[in-house]
Amino acid sequence: MATQNSRKKEPRTPFPGIFWAANTIEVLERFAYYGIYFGFGIYMQSLGYSRGELGIVQSIFLFLSYGVPVFSGTFADRYGFKKVLIVSYLAYLPTILLLIVTKSFSGIALTMLSIGLAAGIFKPLISGTVRAVTDKTNKTLGFGIFYAMVNVGGSFGPIVAGKLRAISWNYAFLAAAACIVVMLIVTIFFYKEPEREMEGVTLKQKFKDMGTAFSDIKFTLMIIILGLFFWLPFWCFFNLCAVYVDTNLDTARLYLAMKSVIGTGIANFLSHTDENGVRRILGETISHTGWIIMIFQVFVSRAVERFKALRTFLFGLFVMAAGFVIIGLAKVSPPGLIFLGIFLFAVGEMISSPRIQEYITWIAPKEKAGLYGGLNFLALMIGGALSGVTYTWLSGKFIDVGKPEFVWYVLSAHMILAIFILLVFIKIAGEFKERSE
Repeated sequence: MATQNSRKKEPRTPFPGIFWAANTIEVLERFAYYGIYFGFGIYMQSLGYSRGELGIVQSIFLFLSYGVPVFSGTFADRYGFKKVLIVSYLAYLPTILLLIVTKSFSGIALTMLSIGLAAGIFKPLISGTVRAVTDKTNKTLGFGIFYAMVNVGGSFGPIVAGKLRAISWNYAFLAAAACIVVMLIVTIFFYKEPEREMEGVTLKQKFKDMGTAFSDIKFTLMIIILGLFFWLPFWCFFNLCAVYVDTNLDTARLYLAMKSVIGTGIANFLSHTDENGVRRILGETISHTGWIIMIFQVFVSRAVERFKALRTFLFGLFVMAAGFVIIGLAKVSPPGLIFLGIFLFAVGEMISSPRIQEYITWIAPKEKAGLYGGLNFLALMIGGALSGVTYTWLSGKFIDVGKPEFVWYVLSAHMILAIFILLVFIKIAGEFKERSE
């Protein structure tokens, strides 16, 4: 009997109030962030800006969104999560409102630069909170809830913003600003600074630790390869898909296809009536992966968990490459193919993104796991910063010659090249040894 009792699972610790406050904040922030970002290409196009100009704004935005988190966690440890959260809101709110009044390219670029900075400051704070207020009995469930909240906000933000911008873009921006105001209220009244062990790392020490990690040439090359050959085409999906659907596909046929499968109610929710009285799907309402991830991530993770991380990652790249081809074919075939293309891309994302982040964490010395995980943001930053100024510009060139679908075929080739380069890299440099603990 004693043996049986010793094997009983330890009771799960209840989540404290701050856990739910933090997750509420996360839903609202992702709602505002993705509500603006996924439709932003359509917005700039409506103002008459070129794909090249859009690409510059996208690159600046992603550079800051994923570069700043490398350092913002250090400030949060020193000055407190709550204070740094409020700082991020003070950067967010006025710049979102500025989108209502500024229409010049320089004004829009500076506004998105500030929003990217705010998002970068915010990004590590809620996950850090969840880590601080969970323990071994509830951490898996806690991070599962957190990841679900990211995708809830990331799914409904573009849908609601899309519906609002069909009336007026100002309504979409006001909705995002209202989310930031609610986040501020929740933070002031319900978010209490989590108890945790302070890392106590200064920026000088952070740079020194980064220098030590990057002195490993093999690891540095891995980060650069991931930035250029995985994260770059990865971000292109989010940069381009909403604009591609909205302007290059027959969205009236898409509406009819959706209506026949999922019913009039949902199809109407994801669409609008144009000036000619024709019902059309809104590009940003379907051009994301959040709802697919919410439904399928657990099943996909279970299916691939028994395979080695790096091999699984490469397979995910192949699935994403197939998705890109299908997205391109939606222009010259029945437009409903776009749903299959987005689904395949999402499956590839669910396979590859968690596994490569897991791989980087587990090749690190245990005491440096946080540092190495943080350096993965630099790979995301490299890919994001280059995605706009390369592929958004390139898509404009293909549009000029009447072949907008070709950019997706080039992206597919880019992903296949990534598989080849990584295999060569592994062959020459050898795989990293994953640590057992």
